[in-house]
Amino acid sequence: MTHSTDRARDAVRIEASADVDPSADLGVGTSVWHLVQIREGASVGRGCNIGRGAYIGPGVRIGDNCKLQNYALVYEPAQLGNGVFIGPAAVLTNDEYPRAVTPSGALKGAEDWTAIGVTVGEGASIGARAVCVAPVSIGRWALVAAGAVVTKDVPDFALVVGVPARRVGWVGRAGVPLVAKGDGRFVCPRTGAEYAEASGLLTEVES
Repeated sequence: MTHSTDRARDAVRIEASADVDPSADLGVGTSVWHLVQIREGASVGRGCNIGRGAYIGPGVRIGDNCKLQNYALVYEPAQLGNGVFIGPAAVLTNDEYPRAVTPSGALKGAEDWTAIGVTVGEGASIGARAVCVAPVSIGRWALVAAGAVVTKDVPDFALVVGVPARRVGWVGRAGVPLVAKGDGRFVCPRTGAEYAEASGLLTEVES
């Protein structure tokens, strides 16, 4: 059953238990499941799937065809490109120096800190219970393993694991680890697509 607050949401599925601010912008074909909270000014693209209990902070920008799995927490001002996957209970933080109180002991308010966000590039995936500590940038089609803690920027197509996260290989658009061919060349065993490494960065080789 579709629950709509205005015409713009006629083609959006929003479960009754979800809390979606009226100022949030949701793209056509997006599904918002039970107990989700989407805050004011957030933007979610077309064809997205927002899983049970997920949180999207004020002003967060999410591209088309993204998946946020159950209880993923995406704090403002995060920006997610198209086709991004955020695994169950993964967290994108926004406070570089977190404290509940000021140096004088007073409870912090919105004016006492500046939110900084995580940027996730097109097609990238963040595994279950991984934590991306702002400010970091996750490159296009990169893969962050489950349980990893990312404290530094991740290059395009990188496979990172551990605490703190470190690169252990490369992945292609299919998410499968690439196989080395020699001379800085790699191939995807699933699609056959080829990639080239230079100066610690990986790029796609045009066919």
